[in-house]
Amino acid sequence: MASQRVSYSIDGKVAILKMDDGKANAISAEMIDELDSLLERARTEARAVVLAGRDGRFSGGFDLTVMMASPESARELVNTGAQFLMSLYLHPQPVVAACGGHALAAGALLLLASDVRIGAEGAFKIGLNEVQIGMRLPIFAIELARDRLARKHFVAASALGRVYSPTEAVDVGFLDRVVPADRCLAEAIAAARKLAELPTGAVAETKRLTRQPLIELVIDTLEEDLETVAPPRAADR
Repeated sequence: MASQRVSYSIDGKVAILKMDDGKANAISAEMIDELDSLLERARTEARAVVLAGRDGRFSGGFDLTVMMASPESARELVNTGAQFLMSLYLHPQPVVAACGGHALAAGALLLLASDVRIGAEGAFKIGLNEVQIGMRLPIFAIELARDRLARKHFVAASALGRVYSPTEAVDVGFLDRVVPADRCLAEAIAAARKLAELPTGAVAETKRLTRQPLIELVIDTLEEDLETVAPPRAADR
């Protein structure tokens, strides 16, 4: 199945979701709807998932045209994105990210919400750069970062908005390993094939037990937290 922004294919027991909007792979409400629907489809047609972008670009984060339109539109998109990221983090099947390029802001959060992250070698930027563009990190982003990033890098990667190369991102915790760019998707599919052999019920239940406290915290604080979410501020750039 193909759609405007996300393509879907099956390779044995692996469902491959490939984001490609022809630009920065901006995370819009439409992109989220397609990803959500295809992840649901994968639950019945596969045993593991690969989430990929296009060559050179995994995702540049939330759609800035929406984020800059108004505080209300920014909050609505961030709310939708937060709920999707929590759903992805709790997806019952193993999720492998094939990060073939830049992954910034919410694009980096997609990596943090995936189980295994394979990145492409190259001059790519990976990180939570929100503070660099005048936005504070919302609670859900902070908690995902706290859960997945190395403790020694947490402050720099979150509060200071540091951006990393793919090789650096392995030590920080955004990626698990880096491979030649032309092997990124193939390596992710190979990893997903191995993970597809795990008992699905055991994977799903263990994810639930280890991640549910974080997800409950995020959901409980989301509405109040988003009241202070504002678009990027040009004066702070």
